[in-house]
Amino acid sequence: MHVYEIFESGGPVMWPLLACSLVALTVTGERFLFWAQIRKHRNRQLMDEILRLAENGDWEQIREKCAGNRDHVIRMIVIGIQHRDYDMGKAMEAEAQHRLRKMKQYMTVLDTMITVTPLLGILGTVLGIIASFKMLGSGGVADPKLVTGGIAQALITTAAGLTISITTVFPYNYFKSRIEHAAHVMEKYATSLEVVFNRLERTKMP
Repeated sequence: MHVYEIFESGGPVMWPLLACSLVALTVTGERFLFWAQIRKHRNRQLMDEILRLAENGDWEQIREKCAGNRDHVIRMIVIGIQHRDYDMGKAMEAEAQHRLRKMKQYMTVLDTMITVTPLLGILGTVLGIIASFKMLGSGGVADPKLVTGGIAQALITTAAGLTISITTVFPYNYFKSRIEHAAHVMEKYATSLEVVFNRLERTKMP
């Protein structure tokens, strides 16, 4: 049986399932590219160097080294340094929240696809069973071939819904773990910079 025949046997619910699978695939691809760009711009060596320069209060040198850098942690640190005379912690927190919102973008879409597709599969199952009972009511049990279409519809939609949901869970959990790790790293470096800055300020006090 060809793919189109299987799709057609699944009944009308296969169309929203197809739409859900395309949405999940598109979002997954976009998120993989997003995280690939983040990985490309990561520069741990520069982050540690910034903290060393901050210990000596070399703010201008930090600004020069970080000019044009697209690492999200470094940009958060730079924002904090720029607002060091006001509230470094709040400035870095706001920037971190902004970065995390970008990282969480479309995650609710994937979560929705994981939840909705099995329910659509169950709906297809119910419609298939209803069609089978209608066939039994009109043709009786003498010709069981009349009900195979409804049974196929019930099984195919359930399988399709579960397949889409299961395959979407893996990238969803991967992206979720990357977000949690990114939040941990930003918190770590923000705290380190605040500690260094506070120590530096105390040494300036008479």
